Amino acid sequence: MVIEKIKQTIERENLIENKDKILVALSGGPDSVCLLHALKKLETYYNIKIYAAHLNHKIRGIEAQKDALYAAKLCDELDVPFFVKAIDVPAYAKEKKMTLEEAARKLRYDMLFEVKNRIGAKKIAVAHNLDDQAETVIMRLIRGTGITGLKGMDYKRVDGVIRPLMDTSKANIVSYCDENKLNPRIDYTNLETEYTRNKIRLKLLPFIEQEFSANIKDTISRMANVLREDSDYLEAEAQRIFEEQVLENTNETIKLDIEELKGTHSSLVKRLIRMAIKTLAGTLEGIDNVHIEDILSLIKNSKNQLKLNLPKGLMVYKTTDGLIFTFEEISFENVNYNYILEPDGYIQIDEIGMRIESKIMSKERCIALPTGQYTKAFDYDKIKGNLIVRSRLDGDRMKPMGLGGTKKLKDIFIDLKIPREKRNSIAVLSDDKGILWLMGHKISEDYKIDENTKRVIRITCKTL
Repeated sequence: MVIEKIKQTIERENLIENKDKILVALSGGPDSVCLLHALKKLETYYNIKIYAAHLNHKIRGIEAQKDALYAAKLCDELDVPFFVKAIDVPAYAKEKKMTLEEAARKLRYDMLFEVKNRIGAKKIAVAHNLDDQAETVIMRLIRGTGITGLKGMDYKRVDGVIRPLMDTSKANIVSYCDENKLNPRIDYTNLETEYTRNKIRLKLLPFIEQEFSANIKDTISRMANVLREDSDYLEAEAQRIFEEQVLENTNETIKLDIEELKGTHSSLVKRLIRMAIKTLAGTLEGIDNVHIEDILSLIKNSKNQLKLNLPKGLMVYKTTDGLIFTFEEISFENVNYNYILEPDGYIQIDEIGMRIESKIMSKERCIALPTGQYTKAFDYDKIKGNLIVRSRLDGDRMKPMGLGGTKKLKDIFIDLKIPREKRNSIAVLSDDKGILWLMGHKISEDYKIDENTKRVIRITCKTL
């Protein structure tokens, strides 16, 4: 029964080709032992060559050594070439500040790919089964995920990892091991409920099976397969669009067409963002949904010359024509603009995506209206000459309210912790005498409304 199920999976998913060399990840537990034994039985049928590799994680002391001895003995009995490596995973995890599980997974795959390359194998067979798939989908659902997460694990990956047991239940695997007297090793930490996956395996899934659906694992597997088809289509479409929208692609920088991104559905844009990051960084490790949402907000922002910092030194810049992913710091050129703001008028500043409006009124009426960060009122009769909305200039100074003296805008930006790349997008409101308002931040003492004020100019700035 297990052999036939494995054959169905292999043939439906095209996991194995004629003359393949296949390296089996052998832990010594029931799943990997079943996989090795079954593939060895199918070696002649598929005209393939089977190898095995085992990593001693040094996590379980003497038990880990017994696992390695068992794996070596089994491979000797099955006439399977065997590779073994011992690494102090706890020490590595501590040094790299990783969880034990993360460190073990990384080192295990590093070792597997090292052996794969040494023997010239095309595939690495790992022993994830039907139960593992159900646990993975539920765990991702609990943590929050989209269609990519709900499709679960893939039957095969582009790097050659295959999962022939993914349609085979744990119960049938255990029965197969018993029937063939394989006596696999048991990792009793899998029976502890300290970890989320173990809680799902030992508590949640049995409860669902008893109270709601005895076939929940099969149901989840079928759902994952349906979603995988949808996800694969979206991924292929995203890849096509990615190739069309890439304006620049080097080892240090990827630039996407910002206008094309704005006209693309957000579901595809998210995939394009992930593709850009993975192409540049080689991995999506450390990139969470919050980072993707931040980049989407960057794209939608009406302003340009914006920057977003991502994990591991990766930066995203939004310019007038592109969304740039890079490891290199970009210094934006100064944006220069200078507009006259007429009383009871408005101007639109496309350079920074702002609309500025002014309204002359009495002091009494103004007092009845609210002000805020982007709406301020000034004594109109204190203004000399034209009102100008402009970009900042070297040496600009103003007299911030309550300070009692003047201060350079550069120092104000530093005090407010405004990043250098954002300073050019902050407009300055001035007249022929000085600065009234560092818009959105500081107003001047020289133009404040007082007991002698008769006319007020109320100014509001809005993003386009």
